[in-house]
Amino acid sequence: MNADVLRVQGLVVHYHTPLGAVQAADNIAFGLRAEERLGLVGESGSGKSTLALAILRMIKPPGRIEGGEVWLDGLNLMTLSEEEMRKVRLARIAMIPQGSMNSLNPVMRIRGQVADALRDHGVRLPKRQVDERIRDLLHSVGLRPEVAGMFPHELSGGMKQRACIAIAISLRPRVILADEPTSALDVVVQKQVMETLARVQRDLEASVILVGHDMGLVAQFVDRVGIMYAGKLVEVSPVRDVFTQPLHPYTRLLIASLPSLQHKGTFQGIPGLPPLLRDLPSGCAFHPRCPHAVDRCRTEVPGFKEAGTASWAACHLL
Repeated sequence: MNADVLRVQGLVVHYHTPLGAVQAADNIAFGLRAEERLGLVGESGSGKSTLALAILRMIKPPGRIEGGEVWLDGLNLMTLSEEEMRKVRLARIAMIPQGSMNSLNPVMRIRGQVADALRDHGVRLPKRQVDERIRDLLHSVGLRPEVAGMFPHELSGGMKQRACIAIAISLRPRVILADEPTSALDVVVQKQVMETLARVQRDLEASVILVGHDMGLVAQFVDRVGIMYAGKLVEVSPVRDVFTQPLHPYTRLLIASLPSLQHKGTFQGIPGLPPLLRDLPSGCAFHPRCPHAVDRCRTEVPGFKEAGTASWAACHLL
């Protein structure tokens, strides 16, 4: 088994508001193996994007990382200075953002934005070599060389997202965080972008964390799936096991809510609503919506239990 390239231990993130602290990530712990693809799935507001930003130490006020460790190749990112962390971002761990239009500078050509990323991390090359490197990067994500001279508004949504991937891989990072990279794209372009991400991940021999809420899209891409609910990671299992033998009641209800060819026209939702993260219920946060909850679920927070060698879940009923 490959060793963990990234390990998160006890990560806690709160957003401080006048009404109290919002527990956006509560004691998150998991490992990411070399060249592995891990998906993080859950309803909106479950803490997926907060977790990705916390790993990169990009949480902004009123948010604050309250505790925990993030180890990248033996380096604890939580102990680095701001300048040291800035150098680690992109070079060793990079993010592909959710909204490419919001992350690309609208008044700079793509060439200038890639060159800025290289220059900011100490890459000093003659202009001809920089142009060659940018051309190779664009080619690796399926974009024509002339895209380098274009502005973001001249590109389609899929082309903009590929440009973001090119910037993210420009320094060959060990870990790529993709935060819902296809959320604003149609299904055909979604497939093309995910194929591009898979190809560059193989070329770089990098590990990927894919954040999303589209179970079907995640299932086609990842090796393991982490299920998040109310700021907690409640299950981590191989992708096949998540769909065939889900452990946590929330995971089972998520799978049951997916459209099925066997039950056309019938949609099954999850009863109730996710809890407010600043006012979580006692015990297991899912117990008010869980059809199998017992008295213990209402009073005691479940710990992690293993089910075999590759799966675990936080549920009293395991």
